[in-house]
Amino acid sequence: MSNQSTKSNPSNLQVLYEDNHIIVVNKRAGDIVQGDKTGDAPLSDIVKDFLKQKYKKPGNVYLGVVHRLDRPTTGIVLFAKTSKALPRLNKLFAEKKAKKTYWALVKNKPPKSDDRLIHWLKKNPKNNKSTAYNSEVEDSKKAILNYKIIKKLDYFYLLEIDLETGRHHQIRSQLSKIGSPIKGDLKYGFPRSNKDASISLHARQLAFIHPVKQESLIITAPVPIDALWQAANES
Repeated sequence: MSNQSTKSNPSNLQVLYEDNHIIVVNKRAGDIVQGDKTGDAPLSDIVKDFLKQKYKKPGNVYLGVVHRLDRPTTGIVLFAKTSKALPRLNKLFAEKKAKKTYWALVKNKPPKSDDRLIHWLKKNPKNNKSTAYNSEVEDSKKAILNYKIIKKLDYFYLLEIDLETGRHHQIRSQLSKIGSPIKGDLKYGFPRSNKDASISLHARQLAFIHPVKQESLIITAPVPIDALWQAANES
């Protein structure tokens, strides 16, 4: 489901941090980070339009894509604004020196209140889905995450998740494997979709060393404007 309001008006973009070298935005459900076969305007183009308007740039705007989020997922996306910053950020992510923290809403309580999940994921390109196995299978990749229950709601549990690896649909697949599919995630076993076609998975926080300034940055993305997410976020 496309988020037309963002696409038609880049000024609606929620910028979480910006300086000369990087820009961090809070992605909405439905936005794609990079262009795909749908032909929908990607978030990278929306950010370029935003920068073009903000700084009244007449020519092309440089923007480097550092990482991605699944289309139905919300939260932090980091872009490089300079060719100097991009390779440094790519190296940072490749060496797993950027700490990503996610929040997820699940209906089925996980077996443990906190755990380290280790599975082997095998991607099927035909249906764009990854299957989690308890032991290694052919063409599978090891996937590791840590989760903990941080809040109990009336009918759902809020999980905080830290990734040790970055695999295709990793959180979605691993939580489904332990019987706790993410709210709204039909592909991985949740019985009903969310009204806006999102899944209740949010890239909540990103901690990393600035690629140029060498300063420590911790950026937090507000949760979506949704009654359940707001309840989950209340202290």
